[in-house]
This record gives sequence, structure tokens and C-alpha cells, in this order.
Amino acid sequence: MYQLTALYNQPEDPEAFDKHYDTVHAPLAKKLPGLRRYTISHPGPDPEGNAPAYYLIAVLEFDDEASFGAGMSGEVGQAAVADLPNFAGAGVTLVSGEAREA
Repeated sequence: MYQLTALYNQPEDPEAFDKHYDTVHAPLAKKLPGLRRYTISHPGPDPEGNAPAYYLIAVLEFDDEASFGAGMSGEVGQAAVADLPNFAGAGVTLVSGEAREA
């Protein structure tokens, strides 16, 4: 399995972020060719009550690196990447790699 993980920084306007993510970005990402699984989470505060470093974490799973590359280099993948500045102005870190069970 191959994963893309998107780590979204805390937005200035969480409501606007959520609205765009839920109505535009997520539906677009769900159309990625080769996508097998797509999950998101909103991390909670740490044990001391401090705000988490990230507002939202998205994990997209593909069968392998070739499927990931094909999906991301196609029209839908390029549109999803081009959409990031429309809602992720606080920044996003994208990391990808082979995933395995521990």
C-alpha cells in the first residue's frame, strides 16, 4: 500500500476551511483514479490541553506507488493540488510513502 498524508496547519477561519474542504476539495480528492481509502481526522489537544499542531490530517491510500503517481499526475490529481491555495492558506505539508502494518 502507498499513502499520501496531508497535514493541514491551523486555519485563520476554520469555518471557511471546513466549508471549502467538505464541499469542494474532498469530493474532488475522492475522484482520484486508483484511490482505495480516504480518511480524515481533526486531532484533539495534547494531554496538557495545548492545541494540536495540525487542524486536519487526511490520509489517502493507493495500491502502490505507480497507482499513486498515475492518480496524482492526472487531471483530477492536478486539480486537487491546484485547489490547495483556495483553502489551505495557513499551509499544508504533504508526505507520501510506502505503508505497512507495524
